[in-house]
Amino acid sequence: MTNMIALADIAVVATPLGPFAVVASDHAVLAAGFGSDADELFGVAPSAARPAELRVRDELGVFTRSVSDYFAGGIDALDSIPVDQHSGPFRERAWAELRAIPAGTTISYGELAKRADSPRAIRAAGQACARNAACLFVPCHRVVAADGNAHHYAYGVERKQFLIAHEAGPPTQPRLV
Repeated sequence: MTNMIALADIAVVATPLGPFAVVASDHAVLAAGFGSDADELFGVAPSAARPAELRVRDELGVFTRSVSDYFAGGIDALDSIPVDQHSGPFRERAWAELRAIPAGTTISYGELAKRADSPRAIRAAGQACARNAACLFVPCHRVVAADGNAHHYAYGVERKQFLIAHEAGPPTQPRLV
């Protein structure tokens, strides 16, 4: 199989959780994640999703600006950014459902399986999260264990917990009457 994308760009954004790399074509994010190594970003993606040539850039316009905006408090800044990643029908449905989870909320792996029209495919829902090459843009960090705990995240549970807390906003203080 040949590469579907001949040329893409990569840029790294500084975030509170360390460097965050974005790989994009001229119209969509192809991969994104913490770190700066494109090979690691595409490690979970099918080889056909990897661009034949990758150019290093300082920034990628709306793609990198949206990451900065997200960490500056615009938790919905990534919602409208196009993402181009392909797999089997279940994973693609699961990834679409991940993008539909509102920032500041979480669902269980079981709920993700239900939303992707395969209620018994809880492990497959976990695999869809694990094989997601577009971290943050496809917010797999919003999926938690049935007990509500933040288990399993490719970039570490601490980062997952940070992202969930970041999206939830500052803790509310009790009002004194």
